[in-house]
Amino acid sequence: MNNTSSADRVEKATRSSLAESAKRKHLRTVLAWFGAMVIGAMCGHLQIPEVNQLLNFIASVFTRLFQFVAVPVIALAVITTLASLGARRETGRIFAHTVLYTLATTICAAAVALLLYIFIAPENVISASGGSLPGNIKGLSYYDHFLSVIPNNILQPFVSGNVLSVLLIAAAVGLALAFMPKTENRAMLIKVINGLQELLFTLIRALLTILPVGILAFTGQLVAQIQTGVIVGALGQYTTVVIAGNLLQFFVIIPIFLLARGLHPVRIFKGMFPALAVALFSKSSAGTLPVTLASAEENLRLDPRVTRFVLPICTTINMNGCAAFILVTSLFLMQNAGIAITTGTMCIWLLVAVLAAVGNAGVPMGCYFLTLSLMSSMNVPVDLMGIILPIYAIIDMIETCVNVWSDSSVAAMTNQDLLGKLPKMPEMQAEGNMA
Repeated sequence: MNNTSSADRVEKATRSSLAESAKRKHLRTVLAWFGAMVIGAMCGHLQIPEVNQLLNFIASVFTRLFQFVAVPVIALAVITTLASLGARRETGRIFAHTVLYTLATTICAAAVALLLYIFIAPENVISASGGSLPGNIKGLSYYDHFLSVIPNNILQPFVSGNVLSVLLIAAAVGLALAFMPKTENRAMLIKVINGLQELLFTLIRALLTILPVGILAFTGQLVAQIQTGVIVGALGQYTTVVIAGNLLQFFVIIPIFLLARGLHPVRIFKGMFPALAVALFSKSSAGTLPVTLASAEENLRLDPRVTRFVLPICTTINMNGCAAFILVTSLFLMQNAGIAITTGTMCIWLLVAVLAAVGNAGVPMGCYFLTLSLMSSMNVPVDLMGIILPIYAIIDMIETCVNVWSDSSVAAMTNQDLLGKLPKMPEMQAEGNMA
């Protein structure tokens, strides 16, 4: 009895020591990130051309590194998860919860933006002169956007970074592995894929170690860009609607969802802070995915079978910020084009915005180009988008942060719903944890 009690005390002391060590490590990380932000802001404020060039270079390096690992991470995470869960009913449960929370949060985001649009009632822009659109955008068709998702060869989506196509290929391969006969070849193939995934996660941990340098550069780059002047002018009311809608979604709506599922929003926010910071500066939820996965599994201790299935899917379909932008911008453009905006029109476009956001890719300026494509296909004048373009950089940052916050919350809620209901999976158990 005494030996058992002594062993229990030792085990408890060990757990307490590990927990305390993890807290100290997390505190050091947070301090390093905030310190990097402060130093970066000071460097950007100086407006020294040589310093700005160095900051731009470092920011570009980190952006490229995350883009380098993002697409393989999406593919391997979906493949390994579906290979283990694909033939089980647990896959349907995880997917159903993911889609439910995705649609619920996205509809709320669009609805909040619509209410703000009605309340603030942005006036028409008198003149749309002076803005320029990205080249060749007017020739885009909304059908072309969906057609581009269907791959015509296996390599092109990975080379071009077409996230939706990669997700489609990964889902097909993962399900194929799940339903393959359980032969030696299948087992060896799954081991190789799991090994590649662990290799990528090792690279991600290395990137997270040096990420404060990247945050310093991103912050300095942002401050330098803001100081050059972002002209809002007649678009002040429109900008207020878009940004206020995203902030309400971030600080009010999503925390309500978390509280309703018995989760503490502050704890989730603290754990996901690294991913949210990267999302804010990178303006790409797909590029942020490696950090999102690492934060969810290491800081929040979510089940890898949930995170590696939910987060890649959410990266491509859970676009809260994008839904708000598409809805408000589409109504604003139609209003300036002289199209009557009725209650029925608003309701229809709320649905269109949600569906369009689900089909958007989590890449920089994805919502901007998708809105242009949608408006162009309807023959709505899009010249005003050239005026919006200078301020979209700020909007895109906030949108992406909201998207990743929503992705993280959907993963946390799904994990909470299925806690203890997922069976052990021998095939994946050894590769199941990043920590």
